[in-house]
Amino acid sequence: MAKTTTKTNTADVFAFPAMDTAPFADQFRTFAEQGMTKSKEAYDQMKASIEDAQKTVETTVESAQDHSRKLSLTAINIMRANAEAGFSHLEKLLGVKSVSEAFEVQGAFVRKQAEQAVDQAKELQNVSKDAFEAVSAPAKAATEKAVANVKAA
Repeated sequence: MAKTTTKTNTADVFAFPAMDTAPFADQFRTFAEQGMTKSKEAYDQMKASIEDAQKTVETTVESAQDHSRKLSLTAINIMRANAEAGFSHLEKLLGVKSVSEAFEVQGAFVRKQAEQAVDQAKELQNVSKDAFEAVSAPAKAATEKAVANVKAA
């Protein structure tokens, strides 16, 4: 009897079929280009936001300095007026001839100072209010712009 040997081909079982990688390379390239485009857009948006924030801070600081100066000058003017009124009152008191005249001069001074204090408080309040509105306006505008951008996106 003749012995026949059959040869089995095991190399085919473990072989990978040939594959065309060109479509995958094109898809990967497209994906990478889209990612790069989106990254550039995000960077541009972030850069614009940072520049806007920097402008807002600069405007706010300049406004704060200007209004702080106005508020300080108003306070100095009020203190000057009060000091002058005090010295004027002392001069009047030195010229009185009687106790009743001294009470009359003192009463008039107190009434005038009370009225003047109300007017000065109103003036300080108005200057402070203007300062607050001017200093907060850039931040308020920037916040409204940011909210509008978020809603639009």
